[in-house]
Amino acid sequence: MIYNLIIYVYLLGVVIYSLFNEKVRKMWRGERAAFKVLKEKVDPNAKYVWFHAASLGEFEQGRPLMERLRQDHPEYKILLTFFSPSGYEVRKNYQGADIICYLPLDTPVSALRFLRLIRPVMAFFIKYEFWYNYLHILKHRHVPVYSVSSIFRPDQVFFKWYGRQYGRVLNCFTHFFVQNEQSKDLLAKIGITNVTIVGDTRFDRVLQIKEAAKQLPIVESFAHDAKVFIAGSSWQPDEEIFIKYFNAHPDWKLIIAPHVIGEDHLKQIEKLLEGRKVLRYIAAEKGASVTDAEVLIIDCFGLLSSIYHYGNVAYVGGGFGVGIHNTLEAAVWDVPVFFGPNNQKFQEAQGLKKNGGFEIHDDEEFAAQMDRFVADPVYLKEQGQKAGQFVQSLAGATDKVLSAILPLRSCISCLCT
Repeated sequence: MIYNLIIYVYLLGVVIYSLFNEKVRKMWRGERAAFKVLKEKVDPNAKYVWFHAASLGEFEQGRPLMERLRQDHPEYKILLTFFSPSGYEVRKNYQGADIICYLPLDTPVSALRFLRLIRPVMAFFIKYEFWYNYLHILKHRHVPVYSVSSIFRPDQVFFKWYGRQYGRVLNCFTHFFVQNEQSKDLLAKIGITNVTIVGDTRFDRVLQIKEAAKQLPIVESFAHDAKVFIAGSSWQPDEEIFIKYFNAHPDWKLIIAPHVIGEDHLKQIEKLLEGRKVLRYIAAEKGASVTDAEVLIIDCFGLLSSIYHYGNVAYVGGGFGVGIHNTLEAAVWDVPVFFGPNNQKFQEAQGLKKNGGFEIHDDEEFAAQMDRFVADPVYLKEQGQKAGQFVQSLAGATDKVLSAILPLRSCISCLCT
């Protein structure tokens, strides 16, 4: 089959590229080590529910389901697999799963070996994952498989004439829990009708994050009673836009949490700030005073979702590159959110454009919108409230998924008898 030929060619490419790229090398080593991890950790008497996420973003979408399952059905163990190092390396110590490892590449031999070790009673594939061999073996074994928070677009291979053979993989799913009506309609056109629109579990996740937000005394002292603009996951094209504005508006304080935390990038940011008083977060942790600081640069990970709480306006980066990062983490705090133009594939951004979210293409558009916020604090507050209400209004996907597959206990029990 052409798919398997492509997989083996891809595997050869990974082996070669791993010699030159650290990220690919981690993935290749992790995939090879997965079977060793499974042999050491799998309990042959346990019943495993398998969650697979390509990367960190998909993990966050699946996390509410994993945590509800663990809470309501502790008798089942959870296996969590990742494809990308950007997911595995960050969440390899996540306490909500019993086993965490890379997913071995989808060759027929690896897929069969993997599933023989795990023998899952149920599987959840988050958003975009459609591994042909894994899914066909699961179907052959009558294991229920669910696609969660999935979203489909007309340009995907399933809906092209040349993708019909590969598109049969969709018949392996027990049910699709999709984000929108378009996805349901596209699947119906190719004969897939086991579909329910539930929305995106990320809305549930950001509300969980808000509830568990950290108190950050350094950020609180820095913000104090000032107007604060927070840029999260920013890249250089983003920074060149918003820093230009705030260099001319020193009455606003800035908190910048760049996507890439490297010394070269941090120095680039500091150079753009034209003499404003800049403090790095780690320096503040070591005792540096925040009293006179005008800009706080977050040079560590794990704080951004809590930092948005201290802002009046937020900017989420990535929209001038491969795509915007998580706008919902900011919007949930009732603040208006800016982002760049590469957002078409992000349904939450399309919703936010009508509810406190603002797409900008250059520094002039950014300045015009910020000027309106500055001139009209009531309007600023209204837009922030619209963003927060938008997040609240679309929560509940986790409950919809679980109610559709429950009673989980009896479902799994039947499968295992």
